[in-house]
Amino acid sequence: MWKIRIFLMHAYQGAEMASAISTLSLLMASLTVVMASGNGTDCDRRCLANILVEKELLSAPQGDNCTITVNITAIQYQTLSFDTKAMQMNSRIKINMQWKDPDLGWLLDKYRYPAVVLPVDKIWTPTIVLDNALDTTTEPYTNDVQVRRDGVVKHSIILYTSVSCQINLFNYPYVFGECPVAINGWSQKFCSLKLNIADNVSLIGGSQGEWQTLNVSKIADKSQANRNYLFVTLSINPFGAFVTLILPSALIMCADLVSFALPFQGGELNTFKVTLVLSFTMFLLILNDHLPNGGNCSPLLYYHFSFCLVCLVLSMLISIVLTRLSEDGSIIPCRRKKTSKVTKTHGSGKDTEPEGGQENNNPDVIETKSGGLLSEQASLQKIVKFLEKMDKEESGEDSTVAIAYSLEKCTFFFFLTIYILYAIILICITRTDICKVDNLDFWDQSTSEVDSYDYSSE
Repeated sequence: MWKIRIFLMHAYQGAEMASAISTLSLLMASLTVVMASGNGTDCDRRCLANILVEKELLSAPQGDNCTITVNITAIQYQTLSFDTKAMQMNSRIKINMQWKDPDLGWLLDKYRYPAVVLPVDKIWTPTIVLDNALDTTTEPYTNDVQVRRDGVVKHSIILYTSVSCQINLFNYPYVFGECPVAINGWSQKFCSLKLNIADNVSLIGGSQGEWQTLNVSKIADKSQANRNYLFVTLSINPFGAFVTLILPSALIMCADLVSFALPFQGGELNTFKVTLVLSFTMFLLILNDHLPNGGNCSPLLYYHFSFCLVCLVLSMLISIVLTRLSEDGSIIPCRRKKTSKVTKTHGSGKDTEPEGGQENNNPDVIETKSGGLLSEQASLQKIVKFLEKMDKEESGEDSTVAIAYSLEKCTFFFFLTIYILYAIILICITRTDICKVDNLDFWDQSTSEVDSYDYSSE
């Protein structure tokens, strides 16, 4: 009996020992879970992202020197359009940048993830300033940003900008010009946003209508801080302007020279020259709608069209004067050509009088009377004189027409010489670099505001 009691006692003690061991194991497991929870090993990426978002870091990271450094690692540039009349260039610029915000970092032993993704509107992002922009729209390339464990933030934005660009159009349409797009931060006396722009600039889509983008590069002004700009090299495809403006003007001038071969009679010459003037005026209106009519370097094409229009109008006026001279024998507008009339009256022994009872004092009128006072010989003499006078008038008219045609020939050679000399002078002018344009006059020359408060006294 006592053996059974001893066995039961040992069994009870063993059960207590097993229960104690089990309890101790549960406590160790709970402690491990608590420690793991405290170290963040059970927090996933979304949990970590929510923790960073809850910090509400919407202001810029500010160190001791109050300077924020943003590294622009890559730029993709694309010219969307160029308005030649307004001299404005529309561009699309993609900027890849990164900066460091220490408050967004975490320890590796606390969170094991190297990077997380945060909403772009939950943290601070830098604002890029375009100094020469007329209008700028900024859009995030994506709605998320990548944040690394050391607090480095990677972000991309898209800039749709319109800049005013003064390109030298003197030799239009044979134009090569540069247009700067200033990409900078901002700077005050104590705080600033500094941009470190890499040379990794690429061009997307070079041809946009009449204008072509040849190259784009980054240039930094070493004499001044925060003066970085993209230097965009542009050129014009001259084919369209040559076909629509230059070639028609040259053909119209050639047609004006050929028109000197037309006769004066009938008025076809004057009608043709008036048509040429009206046609050239239409091309002048097209030019005025396409090119700017002001600025430091007005296009040479304006002077060309003005010269051609003056020559066409002068040629038309000379043709009108020569036509007047050949038809009426005089260039005086109010003078009319004399007309000769021969009146023959036949009667039976009675004299005839002019209408109205007036005397016939016209020397060109020959009166013949049958059986009158004048003999037949005297009548024949008057007829002979009248015919001689008509021959003189006809010969005078022929000489006047000959003079008109001679003057027209001289006018033709005069205009031909003028056009040849003009073409030579025009070629020489286009070969020289006469006009200069400063595209970098948009910089703010004023200094930053001087803060009179002494912060060192605090």
